[in-house]
Amino acid sequence: MSFILARDNETLLVEVNGQLVVTNRHEFKQAVLDEVERGARLVIVDFAASPYIDSSGLGALVSLGKRLRELGGDLRLAGLNDDLRTLFELTRLDALFPLFATRADAVASR
Repeated sequence: MSFILARDNETLLVEVNGQLVVTNRHEFKQAVLDEVERGARLVIVDFAASPYIDSSGLGALVSLGKRLRELGGDLRLAGLNDDLRTLFELTRLDALFPLFATRADAVASR
């Protein structure tokens, strides 16, 4: 997995390319937390190029979401394929994270 971070003031866009799994979840989480500590308050994670997230990847997202809420921020997810959307619905994490079809939709919902 690789990811690309793009920051615009308090908004951080994270493009995930590949699977978010146990072997890379710490690197992902730390990179996002570093930007949150530098002032990012709206984090949009775009999964359009990601086919799979395991339980440790979900845990990283939950942890990031909690930290952002503590700081008055928000974590939004975009570009989920049907399988990932179903995963978030079955785990009821769709109640914790706003899900958007595209990153543009996530940004526009501010």
